[in-house]
Order: sequence, then structure tokens, then C-alpha cells
Amino acid sequence: MTIAEQLKGAIAEALKGLGAEGVSFSLEHPTELSHGDYATNAALASAKMLGKNPREVATMLLESLKAQNIPEVESLEIAGPGFINFKLSKEFFASANKEILSAGEVFGNSRSLAGKRIMIEYTQPNPFKPFHIGHLMSNSIGESLSRIIESSGAELIRVNYQGDVGLHVAKAIYGIQKKGRPDASLSIPAQAQEIGALYSWGSNEYDTNEEAKAEIERINKAVYERTDESINETYDWGRKLTLEAFEEIYKVLGTKFQHYFFESDAAKISVPLVKEFLEKGVFEESDGAIVFKAERFDPKLHTRVFLTSKGLPTYDAKEIGLADMKFKMEPNLDLSITTTAIEQLGVIGVAYEAIYQIWPDFRGKLRHVTHGMMRLASGKMSSRKGNVVTGESLINDSRAVALEKMTDRKGIDAGSLERFATEVGVGALKYSILKASPGSDIVYDFEKSISFDGDSGPYLQYTHARMSSILEKASEENIVEQYASTEEVSDLERILYRLPEIVENALHEYAPNYIATYLVEVARAFNSFYADHKIIDTSDKETSAHRVAIAHATQIVLRNGLGLLGITAPDRM
Repeated sequence: MTIAEQLKGAIAEALKGLGAEGVSFSLEHPTELSHGDYATNAALASAKMLGKNPREVATMLLESLKAQNIPEVESLEIAGPGFINFKLSKEFFASANKEILSAGEVFGNSRSLAGKRIMIEYTQPNPFKPFHIGHLMSNSIGESLSRIIESSGAELIRVNYQGDVGLHVAKAIYGIQKKGRPDASLSIPAQAQEIGALYSWGSNEYDTNEEAKAEIERINKAVYERTDESINETYDWGRKLTLEAFEEIYKVLGTKFQHYFFESDAAKISVPLVKEFLEKGVFEESDGAIVFKAERFDPKLHTRVFLTSKGLPTYDAKEIGLADMKFKMEPNLDLSITTTAIEQLGVIGVAYEAIYQIWPDFRGKLRHVTHGMMRLASGKMSSRKGNVVTGESLINDSRAVALEKMTDRKGIDAGSLERFATEVGVGALKYSILKASPGSDIVYDFEKSISFDGDSGPYLQYTHARMSSILEKASEENIVEQYASTEEVSDLERILYRLPEIVENALHEYAPNYIATYLVEVARAFNSFYADHKIIDTSDKETSAHRVAIAHATQIVLRNGLGLLGITAPDRM
């Protein structure tokens, strides 16, 4: 039980004693550490029910809380219109720091989801198309949520759903037919980039050339039905190559999926299901198509086509096939999470309602997490090489900027420098994505995001590397870390213990930004501590031992938190 949970229990008990049982209240950290470690609005929240002035209620609550004699609380005071502030004891912080050092790499973990089996679907790039920025955002958020969920004790299955059928495939194949395949001597990623360019060319032809449009639609139908040997051969080659290119990107991003689902399989399942439930009244016919009038079941939703007049399944219909595959593969699944762009919120909502009408038991087992859009601070959506920005080009450009900033690092060989540049570039991108609240748009600025100062991933990585250097030097000087409870509690120590609480908040709200924001607070507090205190002091090894223990505890918190964001914590930079 965290100290926050303990205090909430004590407040609830005090409210019960006053006759205000069940009142909803908050317990938060004051903005200023000088105001205490926690503050509650319980008195304000219960004043109306009790028919008393909030300050009067606060006074009664204060007395009740004092009577509970909570060992971890040093003092209580009333502030403002009726808030109650809690100041934690020196003994609590001593115990908390020892717990961090003892727990090490598992500090921040919990068992809140123990026994749960959860699947999370993220990234979802489409073969034959570029790996775009939305895929990068989905991957960063999905990977972080995966790690947060795993840290909470759940059994997790990472899956990727990839669109290997559809008009985009037909457009790419048309481009390949007209302009030829990429040079086979090129690398897999380079060939995949050329296929993406051929898709763009085919897409333009589809929009401007009626003859090309008719041919692309013929190809699209042939891909679904596997009726044309030449198209099948091109399709199989292009699908394999582009999927292999995606794997190279996953390695750089630090993601490994346990299972892959494909739209081609979902399509085969969805068509008969939609037709079956057309007969059962879930779907309706409209102008030769089959539609789902979702507003019949939820007034906030709308009508969408599930099978076109040509009998082809839409994105919505394939979601039904996907759900069928997921729960057949994992029949004991407690929850299936999907991350997509916020623009798909309405589409997913309709698809989920259709799924619930087919399988009522799935209600409550599907969760949709959204991300916003990304734009560059320059306002130009083109890479440093002048190309249209894709997720892959953004990764490469971020690595290049990081390498430029690190070329003056001494004592680092070229191979290590490349590796560090990748870690910093990817860390900068991921942090920029994850510090935003779910669904928010973000602006990516290369200079600010790949800065070793301020609100950035590299700043956190650099701070971690600094701690590693301090601990290495302490070892060389034979300074053995030893926490001393006689020392004054620093501002840094007053936030280190919060990691488990922050992780729990991120878990409940599917919001990694809680962790990102917290880690910057930790890093800033450590750098202030470092500026104000000489940590390695051979003339006072007792004080040094205490400060080294704090530095080690901070390193653990920062490393574990970065790990939950999917960001590497380098020991050197």
C-alpha cells in the first residue's frame, strides 16, 4: 500500500466518523513543497452534506486525523478555505529511500493487475505504404502502455494489426506494374521507401485518371479474391519486403510483437459474420450495401457502411473479424486495448458497438486509446533532405541531429557514438510524443527536443548518465552508500518516493505523460541538489555516503521511469 492509499483510507475513516461516508474527495501534492507533501479537499467536499462551514469541517477532520496517530505524518495544518495539508515525517523518507535502494529495478512495480490477461494492439503500419508519423506515435504510446501494464503484474500480449489489403495495396501494385520494381541490390528499407513512392504515384493516378482508377479497382478486387497470378506474385513479394522493412524500424524503437494480425484474414472472417447478423437484424441493407445504424443503440453514434455494394468489407467490418481473431486466440482475455489516431475515434466507436451487438460478452473488454497529430515547429512537413516526412525519416533525422550535437564528446569511439546518437534521437522523439496528454496534438522541434537542457528526453538521459558517473567515482573512492536518517530531508527526497503512485495514475488513465512530467521534476530536483551539495567528498565520507545513497535512489527512479516510457537510460553520453 502506497502512502497515498494509506492517507486516503485515513481521510475516508475520518469522514465516516463525521457522518460524511462516501463523499468523493481528492488527495494531491501541493505545487509548492513548502506547503506540505499532500493536500486534501475533503472538508470542502463534505461541507454541504454536513451543513457546516468548510473551515469548521476541516477543524473536525484535523482532530480526527490526529487521533488516528498516523506514524508517517509529522504534522497537519489547515490552509486556505479548508484544505488540509499533510507533512510527512523524516522517518518516512528514510524508510522510503531505503525501499528504493532495496527494490532496485522493480521499484515502481505493483500487483494491481495480477491475474489479468491483457492484449494491446499498436503501431498498425500498412504494407506497401510508408511508415508514417501516426505509426510512430501509436508505437511510442502503445509500447509505453505495454510496459506500464506489465509493471502492474498483468500477463500482456503485444500485437500488431497491419493493413495488407485495400485500395492502398492496389495503388502500389499499379505503380509497380507501370514503373517497375525497385532495384533489388538496394537495402530492404530503401526498396520499401521506393514502393511507398510508387504507392503515392498510383494514388495520384487514381484521383486524376479514370482509366487508372478502373484498373486499380480491378486490382483491388483481384487482391482480395486471389484470382490473378501476376498480381498475386507482385503482392506476395511486396508484402514480404515491406513487412521486413517494418521489422527494422521496430528494432530501432525497441518493440517486439508477440503476434501479428492482418486485414486480409480479418476480411475473410468479417464478410460472413456481417451477412449472418444482417439476417438477425443487427445490420441493414442500403442501396446495395450493408450498413450498421449505430444510432439505434447509442444516439452519439452514426450509420456506417460495413460491406460495400461490391461485397467488399470496409475498415469497420474488418474490426469485427479482428475481434473474432483476438478472442479466439486468447479466449480468457480480460481486456483488449487498441491505440489509434484520435480521428478514428468515431469510426472505432461504431465498430465497437457492432461488435457488442454480435458478442454482448465483449462489452467492457475493449478499450480505445487515442493520440493526436504531430507537426514540425518549422511548419514544413518535409524532412531535412526535402522529402515528405514519414515516421522513418523523422527517426533518421532525429538520429542525425543527435549525432551532430554529440560529435564533440571525448573518449567515445565511432561505434558507441552512433549507438548513443540513436538512443538520444529515439529518446527525444518518444519523450516529445509521450509528454503530451492522450489525444493531444504535438509540435516537434528538433533543436528543443534534442536538447540536453530543459523539458526533453535527452535531458533525462544526460541526467541519468551524470548519476552513473557519480556512482562510478564513489566506487573508485571507496565511498559505500549509506542512508543517514539524521540528515535533513532534501526537496529531491520528497519526490522520489512518488514513482509507484505516478505509475498507478498513468495506468488508470492510460496516460504515460504522468510519468514523463514526473521524471523531469525528478531530474530538475537532482540537478539542483547536485549544484547545492558536494556529493563526492573524501574528507567527509559519512556525509558523502548519505548523498551517494540519494544519488543512487534517484538513478533507480529515473532509470525505471525511462524504462516505462520505452526510452533507453545510457550510463555514458
